[in-house]
Amino acid sequence: MRYLGELRGSGLVMCDGKAVARASYDFDCFLQPKTGVMSSGEIRLAATILKDVFGRRDVQLRTDDGRLLDLRFSEKKLLSTAESAHVDVTGELPTPQEWVH
Repeated sequence: MRYLGELRGSGLVMCDGKAVARASYDFDCFLQPKTGVMSSGEIRLAATILKDVFGRRDVQLRTDDGRLLDLRFSEKKLLSTAESAHVDVTGELPTPQEWVH
């Protein structure tokens, strides 16, 4: 596995294709030889909104630069006051060729 870099920024969290709220994100990306680019990290948004979307399977993030990322929550429980959660990320991740080193 090779570390490619970080994706950081802001975007729009969506559930079932409908806009929910703005969020910021910080993801680490890796190249796994047999599976390709994989990513995980943290999304941050208001605790009340995070509580509403936590655990759902239809959560996506439309980044400000136009990527559509699918988010899967990797934690089983969320504190009621939490404003961030760890997610596994798939979707329109940068290809290995897009990373500049």
